[in-house]
Amino acid sequence: MKVPQDYLEKVYAGLLGKVIGVRHGSNIEGWTYEDIKKVYGEIEDYLFTFKNFAADDDTNGSMFFIRALEDYTHTRDLTAEQIGLTWLNYVPYEHSFLWWGGYGISTEHTAYLNLRNGIMAPRSGSIEQNGEDVAEQIGGQIFIDTWGLVVPGDYKLAAEYAEKAASVSHDGNGKYGGMFIAACISAAFVEQDIRKIIEAGLSVIPEDCEYVRMARDVIRFYDRYPCNWRDCFRFVKENYGYDKYPGACHIIPNSAVIIISLLYSEGDFSKAINICNMCGWDTDCNVANVGTIMGVRNGLSGIDFKWRKPVNDLLICSSVIGSLNILDIPQFAVYLAGFGYKIAGEEPPAEVKDIIAGKAARFNFELPGSTHSFRISSNMGGNPDLMLAHTNEHAHSGKGALKVAARWMPGTGEVSVYYQTYYRHGDFSDSRYEPSFSPVLYPGQTIKGSVMVPEDSRMEVKAWLYVKDLNSGKVYESGKTLLKKGEWAELAYDIPKLDGVCISEGGVKFMPAGGESSTFIAYLDDFDFTGEPDYSIDFTRERMEAWNAQKKEVSQFTYLKGIWKLEDGELSGSCSDYGEAYTGNFCWKDYSFEATMIPRLGEFHNINFRVQGAIRSYALGLASGGKLVLYKNENGYRILQEVPCEWSLKGEYTFKVELRGANIKVFESGRLLMDYTDGQNPYLRGQIGASLWKGSHCHYKDFKIGKIASQG
Repeated sequence: MKVPQDYLEKVYAGLLGKVIGVRHGSNIEGWTYEDIKKVYGEIEDYLFTFKNFAADDDTNGSMFFIRALEDYTHTRDLTAEQIGLTWLNYVPYEHSFLWWGGYGISTEHTAYLNLRNGIMAPRSGSIEQNGEDVAEQIGGQIFIDTWGLVVPGDYKLAAEYAEKAASVSHDGNGKYGGMFIAACISAAFVEQDIRKIIEAGLSVIPEDCEYVRMARDVIRFYDRYPCNWRDCFRFVKENYGYDKYPGACHIIPNSAVIIISLLYSEGDFSKAINICNMCGWDTDCNVANVGTIMGVRNGLSGIDFKWRKPVNDLLICSSVIGSLNILDIPQFAVYLAGFGYKIAGEEPPAEVKDIIAGKAARFNFELPGSTHSFRISSNMGGNPDLMLAHTNEHAHSGKGALKVAARWMPGTGEVSVYYQTYYRHGDFSDSRYEPSFSPVLYPGQTIKGSVMVPEDSRMEVKAWLYVKDLNSGKVYESGKTLLKKGEWAELAYDIPKLDGVCISEGGVKFMPAGGESSTFIAYLDDFDFTGEPDYSIDFTRERMEAWNAQKKEVSQFTYLKGIWKLEDGELSGSCSDYGEAYTGNFCWKDYSFEATMIPRLGEFHNINFRVQGAIRSYALGLASGGKLVLYKNENGYRILQEVPCEWSLKGEYTFKVELRGANIKVFESGRLLMDYTDGQNPYLRGQIGASLWKGSHCHYKDFKIGKIASQG
């Protein structure tokens, strides 16, 4: 089936619907219809205001399990086992990301521990392994939306992918729910009739299963009583309510709510998600699935902007890869759409080809209404009435840009428009699934952006690029450029090498060139970060980020497992069996990494590099028997090379690794110790980090990340 012309926009709309749904239902998850009605009356808008919305299991799973298409294959040869390995790669060990409700209670917790112990998918989620009660909980459909988004129109193929993805953790009706939702999303790209969308979903699962029996009963009730969804919900509660099914959150009652919401929505996005939220039970999961289906069906124009504005295109996650936990929805839509075209075997249309291929600026504002989660602030007191919004009035390239405005701007005023490149727990109103982060912008890189003031601007304006260091509060700036009215200025700033910093924002500042006060309007387009890093981490400047008494992490780091903290100005890591922690950017390619290890206890002390997750990285370590060993982690570390190296506890050992393509060089005090080229599926990009095994305890200091000259 041919990919629809508006495919990218509909993927964006589907993702917005997903995120809106999670946010809408988040704080009343588990409530009953009666309690919701009593407290809120009729729901017509968001029930809560967030500074920023933290991570959620619904979005975590949807955004990261789909990465199996990149890590393994985008074809239908993709296996359930490979998707299970993707779980192991991106999910932290029993913290954040999922509901860790206990083995045999939480379906996802059960499946994760099965995978960790070598019980591969699909057995990891099977009824034979875990029992029907565990296998038929709701998770089979809450993580599944993106599998429908990458297969537009071909709902049978979408269900094929979804069956493999859902089977990692679920089986029976739990798996069928995933197939149903993915098929509905896929069908919604090409079908407007809600009944036909639902029928497409039902057609891909067994006609005699409980899921279909429930759906047919709800549809028959709707056909008899199409005017009052509350009567239909009463019917569902009496016949398919929570009391009829085992486990913490069974799929059948919640799926009935999804079908009610779709049928009684009359095609209206707002009505669909509000009905779904009013019904209660697993609100964030249900409203998110409905939001994705209706977002794809209705497109961007069918989503009232009141739902989009508070989201501001921001998507926070809580994987083990901190730089991937800061996402903006348009970028992720582009990521998914790229796989959609690959799966279909089609070239993207000319108007989005460069965007899909990654040749356009990272923040290009081409999708209607997109902001890429940019923000605005000023040094002006009073009420300047700052405004930041997507516009089609002007564009440096393509057809979209950001419009920046202030009702008044004094001669000493500054307006900053920026992308937040790092977050701390204080930036959020909630602590759902406790995300942690590594910055997405670093010293040594270049930031670029194009700006313009309109021809009829009342003031002369200067503009310049800047970055802010969160550790010191210091701002680093480029030179100022006087803007010519009606002409785009292309700005660039090479961030200098800096030590001990954490860049928390990067953007552009505007100020009047003279002393006059006036209304201010400007435009920003084609903003980008490029280049490799050049900086060091000073652990005396880092801090423990505390989400709660139990969850504390070292700033700029995420961790898989183990105890990681700051001691005496150094990074301290210890473990019972193994422990790993990571920092840096997932996209780094060729770089040098120098670190000092101080082994305290045990026999295995490593630094890691080209880290692509918990089961994909290289490591260099001091090992028992007086050896220095180079490893590759492929769901288990194997030795690539080793050399003699006498070491002792409490000694300091500094090594430098240089990475060029598949080649790895290891140095000590300028002396080459190893020169290894990985000829078997090498990891060509990734973060840095540290790891320990078998009860070891190690301190680390002087992490230095630098540029290396390319070799012709």
